Amino acid sequence: MKKVLIVSSSLRAGSNSEALAEAFAEGAREAGHEAELISLRGKTVGFCRDCLACQELKRCVIRDDADEIRKKALEADVLVFATPIYYYEMSGQLKTLLDRLNPLYPADYAFRDVYLLTSAAEDEEHVPQRAVSGLEGWIECFERARLAGTVFMGGVNAPGEGRDHPSLAEARRMGRGI
Repeated sequence: MKKVLIVSSSLRAGSNSEALAEAFAEGAREAGHEAELISLRGKTVGFCRDCLACQELKRCVIRDDADEIRKKALEADVLVFATPIYYYEMSGQLKTLLDRLNPLYPADYAFRDVYLLTSAAEDEEHVPQRAVSGLEGWIECFERARLAGTVFMGGVNAPGEGRDHPSLAEARRMGRGI
């Protein structure tokens, strides 16, 4: 059994990227894994101050919700990030959280596999490319981790539009396969 931490960065209730996160969680649970889904909606995650104190302390000096997420990420075997695509990039909320997960860098983190789930109004194949590249840059700092998979839900905008989208089945299958 693996511990799976799924972070949904959309601030909209019922968002399409969160639907992907829920489908991934369902698949992971069906396979017997422990899956926890955390939404950044309602959370306070401040900007990194680049003080680098976290490298010695192994935690951030800023006291907000990012620290609790960091603790869970440290112990997770699998990390999954779900984000809407804004201007062909991951959401600012997700990028801010990734910056704040800097204390994981010197830590003995458990995760090896990292997944990215994205949704966007546009449906061209290249749409999530910059978000994937941004996450790959973060993963590259963790030598024991790798990008294990991505799922893209294109052609959806309003919350709930993706409820019948084939990417939900793909996310569920990916969750089952971890």
